[in-house]
Amino acid sequence: MSVFPIESDAVLLSMQDTTHPLATFSRHGFELDDAFWPSVEHYFQGIRFEDLALRERIRAAEHPQAARKLARRYRRRARRDWAQVQLAYMTRGVYMKAQVHEDVLAALLATGGRQIVETSQYDYFWGCGRDTRGHNHYGQILMDVRARLRAADDA
Repeated sequence: MSVFPIESDAVLLSMQDTTHPLATFSRHGFELDDAFWPSVEHYFQGIRFEDLALRERIRAAEHPQAARKLARRYRRRARRDWAQVQLAYMTRGVYMKAQVHEDVLAALLATGGRQIVETSQYDYFWGCGRDTRGHNHYGQILMDVRARLRAADDA
């Protein structure tokens, strides 16, 4: 694991905060991969499965947490390359959400050039973890999408 310093002016958020527009649990739906996804969490959890019936059950879950629990229940049936492609799929979902929803785009751009940190105390992959030894992949994805959107706007 890597330790990274959290900057004093960093934007701190939780992926599970249903009220924060940058969280994966926020109800900002979008069309992608031939379906309407109610949230980034629904998309990310559903797209990991090639079984279309299971994917649809996850997509139709009432709450993002229910989508996550359903995907975890069937994790052994996930596509074989999931570990290699999961960051790309999360990036696609976040990018599409920001493209479709002006409030999400505005919230992302309002972070300026500041560091974005997913503050999960227990998730050392997506977040910083309790001791900031986590990878903060979700925060990095948000910063990467922000840079791509700014570059596209400048072009």
